[in-house]
Amino acid sequence: MELDLFKKTVNKEYKEKRISPSVVAIIGAFLTLTGGFFVSYNYIQTKKVYAYDYMANIFYESNNEDEKIASQITEETEGQTEQSEESDTYTDEYIGYLTIPKINLNKGFVDKRSSENDVEKNIMVIEGSTYPDVERGNFILAGHSGTGWKAFFNELYRLNIGDEAYITYKGKKYTYKFTNIYKQQKTGKIAIYRNYNKTTLTLVTCTNNDETTQTIYIAELEKVEAE
Repeated sequence: MELDLFKKTVNKEYKEKRISPSVVAIIGAFLTLTGGFFVSYNYIQTKKVYAYDYMANIFYESNNEDEKIASQITEETEGQTEQSEESDTYTDEYIGYLTIPKINLNKGFVDKRSSENDVEKNIMVIEGSTYPDVERGNFILAGHSGTGWKAFFNELYRLNIGDEAYITYKGKKYTYKFTNIYKQQKTGKIAIYRNYNKTTLTLVTCTNNDETTQTIYIAELEKVEAE
């Protein structure tokens, strides 16, 4: 009898400790949902990374296209020039001026990384060109001609070989003399022919009264003096 009483006591304790089927079902559902959440999260994260990479590639390709359209310039000779040091920060203010006394031109230019460095707003410093303080470098500026307030290079056609241009930059005045003026068809690129042993200034604009060509003005550095 004592043995029967003992068995009943054990069975009672077992039943009390045993988890009911409903609780098991709830725990199972919870674990299933949790697992599903982590699987879905990993899937979503993977898709997000893929989408980011995809959009980054599109943006990069778009920027490349804009760069091709903006520059449209190649140099036909092989030569390497040392780039001047540029700080990590810049402003949209003018960092220098182009002055050509013969045509009464005095126009500022901004850092080539600035959003204001655009032919629709200013004379444009072409990406890839060097600033005036780089020895044997080529400082390339492009501008509109024709009519309107942004036609800063409209009078360049009046220039001749031997005329002078000045760049003021970082407290110094750079004096250049034009040595070559030539035209090229508008093919999407402009070849720049210059002496790589010289520090040069190149101006590019549409040819006066000719919609099919552009004119390139090459000037060589004569002297540098304090402003």
